[in-house]
Amino acid sequence: MTDGKVDFELVSPERLLASKAVDMVVVPGGDGDFGVLPGHAPLLSTVRTGVILVYDGREVSERIFVAGGFAEVTQERCTVLAEVAIPVSEIDAATTEQELRNAREDVEAAKNDHERDIANRRASLAQAKLDAVRRAAMH
Repeated sequence: MTDGKVDFELVSPERLLASKAVDMVVVPGGDGDFGVLPGHAPLLSTVRTGVILVYDGREVSERIFVAGGFAEVTQERCTVLAEVAIPVSEIDAATTEQELRNAREDVEAAKNDHERDIANRRASLAQAKLDAVRRAAMH
């Protein structure tokens, strides 16, 4: 831990997205968002679909869309293992809108509950990504 900082690490199945000392991290936990500062009490949490906010000083320096996973917090570290993790700045709204349209069409065309469930999950993920992009644009 760097003085006055918390070590933040974010890992997805594809890559290491972050490994750095930051002032604060806000994680979308399973029971609600939680902020992590140096000296935080130890914590294990599931991670729900949402956006991790990384703070340098009082400003959000990075927004990272996540879906599913786990977070482990210690007094000096916050580690997030996410099933899906994409910097919001890398999400293309037009491509994601097309993914949403395709998933909604697949829901309608589903031949059974299994196909419908998969398409609904894809649609929910695409909608959440679009929401993250739109919220980031407002800030």
